[in-house]
Amino acid sequence: MNLKKVTHSVFGTMLILAGGSYAFAQEGSGAGNPIKDQNVAQTVTSMLPGESNFMVVGLVTFGFVNQTTANTLGGVKTTDKSNSIGDADRFEFSPMFLWRHGDKLLLEFEPSWDGNFNGQLGVNWADVSYYIAPGFIARGGYLVLPFGTYTKRLAAGWINKLPSDPIGTDMAGSDFGVELEGGFPLGSMKWSYDVSLSNGFQLNNNGTLSSVGINAINNGKTFCGRVALLPLSNSSLEVGVSALAGSLATAQGATFSNINATDTKGPNVSMFAVDLNFVHNLNPVQINIKGQYSSQMVSGMNYFDSSISSTPYTFTNNTSTYFGQLSIRPSKSNNKVLKNLELAARYVNYTSPKQSAWGQNYSEMDFSLDYWLSWRTVLKLGYESLKYDGTTSQAVSSGLDGTHTDINRLIIQFSTEF
Repeated sequence: MNLKKVTHSVFGTMLILAGGSYAFAQEGSGAGNPIKDQNVAQTVTSMLPGESNFMVVGLVTFGFVNQTTANTLGGVKTTDKSNSIGDADRFEFSPMFLWRHGDKLLLEFEPSWDGNFNGQLGVNWADVSYYIAPGFIARGGYLVLPFGTYTKRLAAGWINKLPSDPIGTDMAGSDFGVELEGGFPLGSMKWSYDVSLSNGFQLNNNGTLSSVGINAINNGKTFCGRVALLPLSNSSLEVGVSALAGSLATAQGATFSNINATDTKGPNVSMFAVDLNFVHNLNPVQINIKGQYSSQMVSGMNYFDSSISSTPYTFTNNTSTYFGQLSIRPSKSNNKVLKNLELAARYVNYTSPKQSAWGQNYSEMDFSLDYWLSWRTVLKLGYESLKYDGTTSQAVSSGLDGTHTDINRLIIQFSTEF
């Protein structure tokens, strides 16, 4: 969708209608003023190319989930079955408000109601963009950080070809900051960049990270950036590399400390990701391959958490996740039903720190049969098989082998962009 053309068309029509109504009212009252009418027409015409325009778009995702969960702990297995209309991870209503002033300035605000809202409103992003020049866009506000490709480009339900998001792809998340992005041709190739400076994260007492929000409690800031190359002249292949680095805030009353007692440096975090997107047409079938690997590393610290241990403990605070996805669609088929069907499959692997409070080895296999009602409206029938083993220090210290969980889900989901 060309936002500029659409907004010009919509608001141009509104202004023309407003001008026409004004002229008609003048004629009907018998008080016609050719000079005033001419001024109105000139004003309307001059406003068409550039003044303030407003648009509302957004997305809706809704569905049904039937789930079976089997937990094994200490040799004892328990099974639970449940079903829900619109479960917490697969329901969302997110209108997006766009206000464009002239050709340079764009304001974006996307609130969100999802399955965890409990009557409260969340915010996906809220920022202002300034188009400096071709290839240079400056942005500030509450941003989706440019780490990997999934969170910023693929997470919307009408874009995602499967009913759920792969775990761990949002490790960088969103933050308050400033951003510069753009792209340029490189011979027959293209490349793009997206860099940001934001408030960053806080290290919690158990080793997890949380956003410091708008009231940063540390002086350090977090740098994040992604550079991508489209090496083929038809732009069918994109390969991206992302990095994030910054110091971690320490809240008042924190119970963790440096492993080396003489070290006065605070904790820090670094992240790295590579991603791939490939689209190829083998008439009449279109093949789409996507993948991303992400890792997070937090500097070594001594932790104290009474729910885990009565004494300080430490662990290698590294997290990694990756997914690979393949979808096939006979988009050039002559059959009107078959051409709208798409089969998608995805494998996800997630490993969080062993001996931490949230340690686990996790894997997931997803399948989905999608029917595209239009280019932005899709009905999905999905199946998910999840397996994970707990690797927490609590399980080890209590003499247990840890927890093993199997989850199987059948999902019917409808998603559209409006």
